[in-house]
Amino acid sequence: MGGALYPESLIRVHTHFLNTSVLGNTHSVSNSSKLSLQFADEARAAVLSFFKASDTDYTVIFTANATAALKLVGESYPFADESSLVLGVDSHNSVHGLREFATHKGARTTYITSTPVGGLEVATARNVLLRNRPQSRELAPSLFVLTGQSNITNSKNDLSLIAYAASLGYHVLLDSAALAPTSQLSLANADVDAMAVSFYKMFGFPTGVGALIVKKSFLTQLRRPWFAGGSVDVVQVPGTIVTRAHELHEQFEDGTINYLNLPAVTDGLRFLTAYLPFLPLRLSCLMHFLTTTLSELRHDTTKRPVVQILSRLAGRRLKSVGEQADTGSTVSLLFYGPTGELLPNSFIEHAAAKHRISLRTGCVCNPGGAAAILGIEEDMRQLYPGVTLKDFERHMGRELGVVRISLGLASNFQDVWRVLEFVSLIGKEAVRQSLWAQWKESSTTTRTV
Repeated sequence: MGGALYPESLIRVHTHFLNTSVLGNTHSVSNSSKLSLQFADEARAAVLSFFKASDTDYTVIFTANATAALKLVGESYPFADESSLVLGVDSHNSVHGLREFATHKGARTTYITSTPVGGLEVATARNVLLRNRPQSRELAPSLFVLTGQSNITNSKNDLSLIAYAASLGYHVLLDSAALAPTSQLSLANADVDAMAVSFYKMFGFPTGVGALIVKKSFLTQLRRPWFAGGSVDVVQVPGTIVTRAHELHEQFEDGTINYLNLPAVTDGLRFLTAYLPFLPLRLSCLMHFLTTTLSELRHDTTKRPVVQILSRLAGRRLKSVGEQADTGSTVSLLFYGPTGELLPNSFIEHAAAKHRISLRTGCVCNPGGAAAILGIEEDMRQLYPGVTLKDFERHMGRELGVVRISLGLASNFQDVWRVLEFVSLIGKEAVRQSLWAQWKESSTTTRTV
């Protein structure tokens, strides 16, 4: 979810490449620039091939991350007064942020509610899409943004909604930042207008490179609110005349693309291609062992559960290579003390760090999904302009959010075992009290400094 552990082989290959190559800015015709452009084109072709997207229909725009890819669509989409933006409650903040562009242009934003364990119910989603369908795609274009997989609730959404929304006249944008790292995804079957991905989530390196895989026909309908170096051919100064770059993808790539790292995208996709067919089966086994064992752990003094799993559990275990899981590989949970009191997430994060385990806590940039699995949706509705997280937590009387454990490409049985050992230690009175004292002392020192 946060970022994959990068393979040693990928770093070795890319380091050798940098040591033996001289690359230049792609906005030139020098030998080094031509080489950069060649590798950029190879990376675009590799992305299209990996997602089984036709180069006749699709192109690739390289961005800083998946967030920047989503923003490109939001800022350029031709929202109008009668337009609709439809999205799920259980979405990343980078998706929710698109409503600012819609509102600015007079469009309405409509949410599809989340289930108690996250994700969308297909029937509910279809009803919302039907009620808000565009009356005219030309006069009131409307956008449906589907989260492929939640980064907090572990829910995967039904990709059949893509075809349904398209049949009603919507353009469809798919957020695949959490879905792509562990799921095989074919744009030959999921006919989206655009899809956002982040490569470091998929294979760890490089950071700072994401992509918008987008239909050329959809791209011609987007209108950028500005231009920049690299995205134009001629600019009249002073004046108002601008001629955009000839290549469609260049019109949306501002400034200099990350040309030194794009060859690593090609190598990373090649690496992931070899492992991805086997990954869902391995992760299904690890997740089953992790979640069943977590549910069985008890405090040594009272025999109460140490944790409560809030995120969606898999409906079935995979049995063979090639099967696709119905959920992701993320566990969101809460820790409880021996008498049933909620343990602060900040304490758990501190204790995990002491045991060299990296966890994430909080609402992980998905407030709607967090509210759904925490059961605080009504409290979310009571928020007011200017409210801060501290205000919200003061109202609730506790820290908000979850503890998130994410498995991925590099996760193995030892990783899962160490997490379970750590959770079991929280259930031991003497160990927990010692960690609690260290955390309190650390918190006091931090406040003093």
